[in-house]
Amino acid sequence: MSRTTPAKPPVRRPAIAAGILGAIVLLAGTFLVGTDAFLYIRYAAAILALITIVLLVQVKRFGWIAPLAAVAVLWNPIYPFDFSGQFWVMAQYLAAAVFILAAVLVKVPDENAPRRG
Repeated sequence: MSRTTPAKPPVRRPAIAAGILGAIVLLAGTFLVGTDAFLYIRYAAAILALITIVLLVQVKRFGWIAPLAAVAVLWNPIYPFDFSGQFWVMAQYLAAAVFILAAVLVKVPDENAPRRG
């Protein structure tokens, strides 16, 4: 007699690409804090946070909107907050963690995946 484990339903992670890319941008930006090139990191981080918010709203995962909105606001290049030093570097790491957690933890059932069995 063979025991089979039930197959896990297929899932998809809608924000994986934007979340990982946002984390990469923020981690790379830690070396640019305090330079003129940091403006590009601000643009990229704010835009990727807004893209991630849109993706998560589409799948109705509203719990991640607040931390990602904070990233979009704090890293906005239009009305920039003039943070500097060690605080800003730590904020970079914290925001990268928010992107990674949102990308990995948000899963939704994939209705388009082929069924087994």
